[in-house]
Amino acid sequence: MILPGSAVRVINTDDTYYNFQGLVQRISDGKAAVLFEGGNWDKLVTFRLAELESVDATAGRAGK
Repeated sequence: MILPGSAVRVINTDDTYYNFQGLVQRISDGKAAVLFEGGNWDKLVTFRLAELESVDATAGRAGK
């Protein structure tokens, strides 16, 4: 289930943001606003919920 605050990955292979991971900021009308943060840039992009999948934000963090 995707809720605000969830970590998600873009699964639409035709999208520029394919495989990018971000945080859901808000959900409305079957769409989610996802925040991508990367070094010196931040971007808020809207996707249909069907284009996203939940990911475990803690996976791969050893020792924390």
